[in-house]
Amino acid sequence: MRDFSARRAMPTLSEIQVGFAAAILRDDATDVARAIVPDGLTPAARVQLYRNHVLSSLTETLATTYPVVCRLVDRRFFGFAADAYIRHHPPAGPCLSEYGATFPGFLGTFPPCADYPYLADVAHLEWAMNTVLHADETPPIPRTALGEVRSEDIDRVVLRIDPSAAWLRSGWPIDRIWAANQPGADPHATVDLGAGGVGLEIRRRDDAVALRRLDAPTFAFRAALTDSLTLEAALGRALGHDPGFDLGEALRAILDEALVVGFTLEQGGEGGRPA
Repeated sequence: MRDFSARRAMPTLSEIQVGFAAAILRDDATDVARAIVPDGLTPAARVQLYRNHVLSSLTETLATTYPVVCRLVDRRFFGFAADAYIRHHPPAGPCLSEYGATFPGFLGTFPPCADYPYLADVAHLEWAMNTVLHADETPPIPRTALGEVRSEDIDRVVLRIDPSAAWLRSGWPIDRIWAANQPGADPHATVDLGAGGVGLEIRRRDDAVALRRLDAPTFAFRAALTDSLTLEAALGRALGHDPGFDLGEALRAILDEALVVGFTLEQGGEGGRPA
């Protein structure tokens, strides 16, 4: 009878992969050491080489996505924060351009960032800019398309908004913080952190991303649409800021700006277009 005890003692490929990933993140190669061929280097040294490469690559990915955050806290502090983030939030997929979506939330709860209360919101802005920059290009609907909807159904319309646009509200002047930290910005310029909050529209224009401040009712209306609310619900949000908000004018504006790429009716009513 064959003795399979030695074979059973060796970890499976899946176990090796899980153990190796854990070794990268926790600085401990004990569990996978017996599955690594030394070949001139100890197993621990081999894992350390790979760990350094992984952490430096992911840190550089985050720094590329969040350059203003990196500039605000300096590169060494950013590396420290990125290291802590990577170890607790490793990539879930192979596409590095999609990595870092939860970094703003992490910064908001990371104790060493307590002296930078605006930092998480700046990071949210940079992630939104990254998202719209890489969004699919989607053609807008014709300006006359909503004419297909019966007047009694207009409140039930749900608009599908261009994915290369996003809306972000902050209690800080994050657009000015971002602008002051761009290459070529006046190095002596200052930002008044007490200037109040802002509602921003973030939109890709050709190969660049533009920021625009919106008044409170317009921001509320457009942000509600991107949350897939009906026109009636979006109008209600806007009217909460301005009882005189004009729905017709607001619709003309978003159609003129090619922000609408489709629409449907709530609960599958007739007359809509597929989302």
